[in-house]
Amino acid sequence: MSGIVPSIGKRRSIGPDRKKNGFTLMELLIVISIILILMLVAIPTAGKIRKHANELSAQKSLQTIEQAESMYESTYPTNGYACTLTALSGDNSAGPPSATSAQIINGELATGIKSGYLFNITNCTKSTANNTERVTGYTLTAVPATVGRTGDRGFCLESGGVLKADAAGGSNCTISVQ
Repeated sequence: MSGIVPSIGKRRSIGPDRKKNGFTLMELLIVISIILILMLVAIPTAGKIRKHANELSAQKSLQTIEQAESMYESTYPTNGYACTLTALSGDNSAGPPSATSAQIINGELATGIKSGYLFNITNCTKSTANNTERVTGYTLTAVPATVGRTGDRGFCLESGGVLKADAAGGSNCTISVQ
């Protein structure tokens, strides 16, 4: 036998003693599947939470406007209530408050759009005494900018009244809000 010697050395182990570096493709696919399932559950919930937050913001904003109307009426008794949001707002740098720019509510609310809701003062009831027109009543409305997306319900508040809701997202409010 001439010099052929089988090579004697360490064999590479393929069994359980081998160290793993990284993840297998199957493990990665399982993790990605779990993440996708969690996202499918979380995304609709996040939308519901946002709509609910917008609805709560709209209710609080209507209460803020109602308080501003009371302040306006006591400050300008000959005018009564304001019939526009711009009359309740105003810029401090434009001069002192007036009946057309009372500077009671902030600019964001004065635009009539806040947190996915559209705000308006409607149904202004007027009376005339001594050739002076005075606003004696109003209705505040807040409706979703996009029904089903920014909010589900519309809200109404009559002067000195109770906050009511419209389940269809409009301003035909009949359900009392607690």
